[in-house]
Amino acid sequence: MAANSARIFSIPSGSCNIPATAAAYALNVTVIPSTPLGFLTIWPTAQPQPAVSTLNSLDMRVKANAAIVAAGSGGDVSVFVTGATHLALDINGYFAVPGETVGLAFYPVPPCRIMDTRNGTGLLAGPALAEGQTRPVPVPASACGIPANAGAYSLNLTVVPTGSLGYITVWPAGAPMPVVSTLNAPTGAVTANAAIVPAGTGGAINVYATGRTDLIVDINGYFASAGNDGLAFYAVNPCRAVDTRNPSAPLGGPALTGTRSFPMGTSSCGLPPAAQAYSINATVVPQGMLGFLTLWPAGGTVPVVSTLNSLDGSVVSNAAMVPAGGGSIDAFATNPTALILDVNGYFAP
Repeated sequence: MAANSARIFSIPSGSCNIPATAAAYALNVTVIPSTPLGFLTIWPTAQPQPAVSTLNSLDMRVKANAAIVAAGSGGDVSVFVTGATHLALDINGYFAVPGETVGLAFYPVPPCRIMDTRNGTGLLAGPALAEGQTRPVPVPASACGIPANAGAYSLNLTVVPTGSLGYITVWPAGAPMPVVSTLNAPTGAVTANAAIVPAGTGGAINVYATGRTDLIVDINGYFASAGNDGLAFYAVNPCRAVDTRNPSAPLGGPALTGTRSFPMGTSSCGLPPAAQAYSINATVVPQGMLGFLTLWPAGGTVPVVSTLNSLDGSVVSNAAMVPAGGGSIDAFATNPTALILDVNGYFAP
């Protein structure tokens, strides 16, 4: 894609067998820039281009970010980039129109750490993934209380490489490895990305890494057969709910230092009180090194998970499904940073 250009992509016309009736898509967006990329924005075609960003690559680093995007006119999505870049769009699922199709419902859970290879050895611990290794992750065997009948997981994957990491790929155990990537860390930086991953054989997922890396897997919800507590997804045109760089906005400055609550229901994005979880794109603009940012439902205990990292102080984005705590979410940053929260939908009964 050329600098300052927009392009339309017809998702149902691709080779992934996505039906034209899909209401929204669970995508992974990867950029391979040839010039500094201020930002990329993706949104439903025929809607006005929103004042949000999906990812940034000012240093021309290969970067990926998950995004849930509503289907636009003809099932299409539109993409705008500020700098010249190649673009890869991978898909791992789609959302049906609420109430029209029997499918899987979403069940949010308090963010919980499933696996950390930095801690000892074991089924959900070390050692680190070796170069070229595929490793199964038996999600139901964790202490996070995920049921065996879950059909897919809403995960956050973080890599801590020992050097350059071309990519990792995550897919359901028992299925062939797909020709997709989940995240990239070519500079060896600690990198996180969200992913919706179908459950495979025995509820497990597989992870493949091109280089040696530690792996951290956090979960914030799962998809299973519809029940009394199951939630449907309601897409919205991407909307900026929080921007701490703007001191005059209702959910604006000052910069995030420590913990702060954000009442998402009071934003201008029209999120209803019935929303029980939000689909968010979080972006940090740190003042220096940022160890990690964590998002969780307001009023809950701070979970031992992270949403994203920026140890080199670069602008970083990551998608997150965050349960609503009385219409609010809490954010914690280890170091001062501007925080931007863009919303692309919510989950409700």
